[in-house]
Amino acid sequence: MMHFAHPGMLWLLLLIVPLTAWYVWKHRSAYPSLHISTSAPFAKARRPLRSYALHGLFALRMAALAALIVVLARPQTRDSWRTSTTEGTDMVIALDISSSMLARDFKPDRLEAAKNIAANFISGRESDNMGLVVFAGEAFTGVPMTTDRAALTNYVNALNREMLEDGTAIGDGLATSINRIKEGKAKSKSIILLTDGSNNTGIVAPLTAAEIAHKLGIRVYTIGIGTNGTAPYPQVNMFGRIEYVPMPVVIDEATLKQIAQTTGGKYFRATGNKVLKEIFQEIDKLEKTELDVRHFSHTEDNYLPWALLALGLVTLELLLRQTWLRSIP
Repeated sequence: MMHFAHPGMLWLLLLIVPLTAWYVWKHRSAYPSLHISTSAPFAKARRPLRSYALHGLFALRMAALAALIVVLARPQTRDSWRTSTTEGTDMVIALDISSSMLARDFKPDRLEAAKNIAANFISGRESDNMGLVVFAGEAFTGVPMTTDRAALTNYVNALNREMLEDGTAIGDGLATSINRIKEGKAKSKSIILLTDGSNNTGIVAPLTAAEIAHKLGIRVYTIGIGTNGTAPYPQVNMFGRIEYVPMPVVIDEATLKQIAQTTGGKYFRATGNKVLKEIFQEIDKLEKTELDVRHFSHTEDNYLPWALLALGLVTLELLLRQTWLRSIP
């Protein structure tokens, strides 16, 4: 079915009415260029076909004008509406960017691995309203709740360690995430909190934030990131250079498990890039809420046939005017 992007332009078709009236008035009021005493000898003479065809030139011009107006109205073709079922939820990713996230037990390090996998996860959640919170010694909202996947993934890819003071404020990161998501309209609300350490700074205690999330019906999936045993952590040596020193991996799994249990979520331990990717895939399956969404198919401009018609009509008028219907002044 044909639609118009600018249907108001079709009102210009009314211009054809006064133009036609002017044409008729002009020919009726025209004076002959040759005066004779009587036209009786020509009374029985037939009017030549060419005299009628001359009016066809005006008709061609009006038809070309009408086709041009249709082009200005931008005719379009589009399919009908359809309703489908999809999954959608409100979700916040809370990401630890403390200095320990630069440990190289992941490739190339924990932070870059988390960024890459989180960005892919975000890109795959097309129907969700998502936000991003980052935390270290403090927490702040990187991207508020949005459906703009490009803005989210671009921000995730641009994250770096120097954005915040060092430290691990897990409670503040969780509390900030709760503030971002609590006003969401979706039935399902969840937070994915990823950290590699223990809460050692901040204002809000992690378990206090977990109780608040539980009261608001927000599930929290906690991920402890770090291999078992030791990992190469970055340290500044006496010459001011960064070197990587093997140190024990210490994650407060007890607190992370309790946060997940309190909120109805789940705790995961990521010991490598592959495991972290599988964790996000599992969360992706767990967080599915069916929604009825109305889709509209692709819209395509269809003005070219009308433009070609206008060009053809103008060309035909010019050819007839210069050949068979040529007038001699």
